[in-house]
Amino acid sequence: MKLTTKGRYGLRLMIELALHKENDLVTLREISKHQEISVKYLWSLITPLQRAGLVRAVRGARGGYTLAKPASEITVRDIVVEVEGPLSIVDCVADSSVCHREPLCVARDVWVEFYKKIEETLDSVTLSEIIKRYEKKGSGILK
Repeated sequence: MKLTTKGRYGLRLMIELALHKENDLVTLREISKHQEISVKYLWSLITPLQRAGLVRAVRGARGGYTLAKPASEITVRDIVVEVEGPLSIVDCVADSSVCHREPLCVARDVWVEFYKKIEETLDSVTLSEIIKRYEKKGSGILK
């Protein structure tokens, strides 16, 4: 199981916004330069994040983007789900009706447990916690 660049870059985009003061606007060009992600790709990530209410856009000559709510209220799961889609490691975990063997399947039980651990982990880490880690590492590189 591997996150796509959408998940990884989406998190980096949000970290970049969180590194700025609340309501401090950041352009996609600035994010592109700092994160080495094309502006075109950032456009594809910013739209679902805006729709989800995680990012706020301000238009105009001095416009840009900022977090729509405090970094302490945005989890890694919030971000990943918006840019990647539902976290489903196996189809039957998200929808038990896809397999007639579900009631007796012990393998599915393992996948459900695995999925719950992933969810718990992604839910337990907020953007503000990531910023603390970033600062502790001396403003390290984001991958």
